[in-house]
Amino acid sequence: MVLNDSEQGSNKKNQRAAARHRRADALRRRALSPVRIIFMILMLPATTAAIAVGVFLRTSEFESPDALLHLVALAGCQAAEALVPGPYWDGEPGYHARNDTDGDGVACGATAPQFATPQPAADPQPAAAAPQRQVGTAKFVRP
Repeated sequence: MVLNDSEQGSNKKNQRAAARHRRADALRRRALSPVRIIFMILMLPATTAAIAVGVFLRTSEFESPDALLHLVALAGCQAAEALVPGPYWDGEPGYHARNDTDGDGVACGATAPQFATPQPAADPQPAAAAPQRQVGTAKFVRP
């Protein structure tokens, strides 16, 4: 049995269509693979963190290496000093107020122990003197 030209062309078209359908099915199976979907879900936090760091490095007031140090210093003094030894002064990269324990404008610095100056015992403070103000003791009064 000999096929004529129209039947041979139709047979080739069917073979190409079948191959196209097989490729589409294989692509669909790979795209909807449970392993791929789980991997994408697990990578979402890492992708979000990478985008956030990239945006911070581009919008920071510091140059890129300094901005990275400033970002690492948020994790604490040990992490920051692993990159660049401190101290970090107020207004410079790496300084965060939470790392400045004594409030002197120097974070992650080796501080010498501070001793209180002795008060002479013969000079007592007058009783009428107002007590010293302390940070964090504000009282809220209703109007």
